[in-house]
Amino acid sequence: MTVFRCILPLCALCLLISVAHGQAPSSATATINWNKAADSAAATLDRDFYDPNTHYYHNSNRGDTTFHYWPQAHALDVLTDAYLRTRSPRYLTRMNEWMDGVRRKNGNTFLNEYYDDMLWNALAMLRVYEATHDKKWLTATLTLWEDIKTGWNETMGGGIAWRKGQRYYKNTPANGPAIILAARLHRLLRRPADLAWAKRIYNWEKKTLVDAASGLVYDGINQDNDGKLNTRWKFTYCQGVWIGGAHELYKITKDRAYLTDAVKTADLSLTDPTLTTNGLMRDEGKGDGGLFKGVLVRYLTQLVLEPGLDKPRRNRYAAFLRTNAQTLWQQGTARPALAFGTFWQRPPAGGHTDLPTQLSGIMLLEATSLLERSRIF
Repeated sequence: MTVFRCILPLCALCLLISVAHGQAPSSATATINWNKAADSAAATLDRDFYDPNTHYYHNSNRGDTTFHYWPQAHALDVLTDAYLRTRSPRYLTRMNEWMDGVRRKNGNTFLNEYYDDMLWNALAMLRVYEATHDKKWLTATLTLWEDIKTGWNETMGGGIAWRKGQRYYKNTPANGPAIILAARLHRLLRRPADLAWAKRIYNWEKKTLVDAASGLVYDGINQDNDGKLNTRWKFTYCQGVWIGGAHELYKITKDRAYLTDAVKTADLSLTDPTLTTNGLMRDEGKGDGGLFKGVLVRYLTQLVLEPGLDKPRRNRYAAFLRTNAQTLWQQGTARPALAFGTFWQRPPAGGHTDLPTQLSGIMLLEATSLLERSRIF
């Protein structure tokens, strides 16, 4: 991510109406077939954004062919979600095309100036490796990881820099995903150094960017090379990656301090008015901001699936996610295009949306389908 642009109660569902494949809902309490909704949403990525000749995803569904590196990673994540849900070989085909197309568009490499961008691609490719056991994805992930680790320096007491040309600025986008990646590599490869990296980055971020009292995760520090913490930027994205990192370390160590940290930030994410209003995640705009909610959705969903989470919180978080998904599908979706808006209670004008915004909506529907299949609700 290179530039920032700037519950309701879970009611009983009484109508036997299936809302899927773009059919408009006839009632706010209509029953939704989440698997079909996820299928329909995933299809928009291929139909409205994919370039079949150059094998990357366009920036909008209305002809903007601009290539942006970090949303491509989340597109790959969405392909993986759909593949794990359906096991359809068409998603494998798109994954393999993605690898060639995105690498070409990025100058025949996955390396990039921005550490956070590389981290998202590494995380997405590692998921593909775990889903397919095709070693080319692990090789690409490890190449990125070796480069990412060079971003650590002792300015502000440590942390991975945001970008190679600006090594003094340290932020959550470059460190939260690094915790997740290092922990997942340790879980997969059992290399002690990866776990050491995950803990090292985690400890630095907790000390530097996380409010101890509330669990709010700030975006960054030293942005203007002045040593100051930026307390103005409060994004769902930052809460999401911190929840994800804390949860990954809990899964490895079973140290409940990590789970406590994840829960504190998750609780805040549902109640803080700068993040959530009336049970709905805030509108963070198009562009980079369009992807922020999807990041929180992905890692909050994984926390819901954690067996060690207490049942009241599991139910509360799941209800929050389902309410957001119901609202998006019934109010924030432009039909027949199935284009998603930046605020999930309002469809995009004329069905025109950009790739980051659409990806967040798809991630929400995939997450809700996963929770339903996991019998969370």
